[in-house]
Amino acid sequence: MIDLVAIGHVTFDETPSGVRPGGSAYYAALAAHRLGLHVGLLTSVAPDYELDIFPEGIEVMVVPSPHTTRYRLGKSKGARTLTLLSRATDIGAEHLPAEWRGVPLVVLGPVVNEVDPALAGEFDDAALAVLPQGWMRKRGAGGLMGSQPWEDADSVRARAQLLVLSDEDLDGSEEQAVTWLHQVPLGAITRGARGATLYVNGEPYHVMPDPATEVDPTGAGDVFATTLLIEYQRSGDPWEAAAVAACAGAAAVEAEGSAAIADRAGLDARFGAYRRRRGG
Repeated sequence: MIDLVAIGHVTFDETPSGVRPGGSAYYAALAAHRLGLHVGLLTSVAPDYELDIFPEGIEVMVVPSPHTTRYRLGKSKGARTLTLLSRATDIGAEHLPAEWRGVPLVVLGPVVNEVDPALAGEFDDAALAVLPQGWMRKRGAGGLMGSQPWEDADSVRARAQLLVLSDEDLDGSEEQAVTWLHQVPLGAITRGARGATLYVNGEPYHVMPDPATEVDPTGAGDVFATTLLIEYQRSGDPWEAAAVAACAGAAAVEAEGSAAIADRAGLDARFGAYRRRRGG
């Protein structure tokens, strides 16, 4: 039985230290797997993507494509830049295996507007987490990615249990994001080393960060969101779930790529230390 389905392109990410796998769905799938869940991953790649990078316990369903989505990661004036070099095929509702429609947890994680918004309505009774950054990007000159309005926000938001955005995705203004976050049961804006803002039925709460020695922040927001979804299902306590997610996100930045994503034992230990520092 699959516990969580992650949907979106897995990618090749070109970094100064080399090419590595990436994408929101990639980080979500690995975060859930390391917390002991059986994961389904629906993606689209070309034959050049080695699927044996995924451990046993992650079942991968591929929409065939002549290309794999490839990004070049860089920085400009202290901000992260993404340059799109190639793009895989779109992922539609028709690609979802019938046996996955009854799963309890789902993460939609587009990276380049590739996930059909209709997929939000294809699950029988799932708690749905939405990471909309890939619907909020457009390709500009030379492949450099910029921002665009999230056109299908209303239809997707109506199905979401959890909505998570990064302050990097908000183009300097949080007004629209706050409107969305008032319309979902649970939501968050991640803020890197400054922690996060948690929204519970529209009410904001500050989530203190867990101290970390940052090596690579890529994927930390996806790990935060996936952990928040999983922990909220486990405990029913959104504030504790967000604190655990903060610890998971902090752990994830302490090595390149996915190397430092915490397993259950490591996350429990880190959360215990976090609670002691916070006084309970």
